[in-house]
Amino acid sequence: MKKIDIACIIDDDPIFVFGTKRIMQIANFCNGFLVFHNGKEAYDSLRAIILAGEKLPDLILLDLNMPIWDGWHFLDEFTQIPIEKPVTLYIVTSSIDPEDTERAKSYEIVSNYLVKPIKMDDLKKIMAD
Repeated sequence: MKKIDIACIIDDDPIFVFGTKRIMQIANFCNGFLVFHNGKEAYDSLRAIILAGEKLPDLILLDLNMPIWDGWHFLDEFTQIPIEKPVTLYIVTSSIDPEDTERAKSYEIVSNYLVKPIKMDDLKKIMAD
């Protein structure tokens, strides 16, 4: 299993963020975290990282339902930025709406769609990919 250098969590729920970071630490999943509380904040920061030529996260865990910019808005904007190194992106949401799972498939960058809460087995599958 490959350890991830930087994991990015884009989610407005502090309990989910805390729990996910804790599970990642227990699993020795990654070396560091970037956490953003809405899609706009994440987009602005990640775009600045790309433009500065700095290292992007290896993995992005994206919630769909957030204030300011939701996950869909983030995806629509983020996919317009030319990126040299591929980023693995998982949607991690409480939505079980079949329309959301189908819509997620329309984005080439989306690797998978996970329903909250994220579990240790989910992290192990991500590490194995």
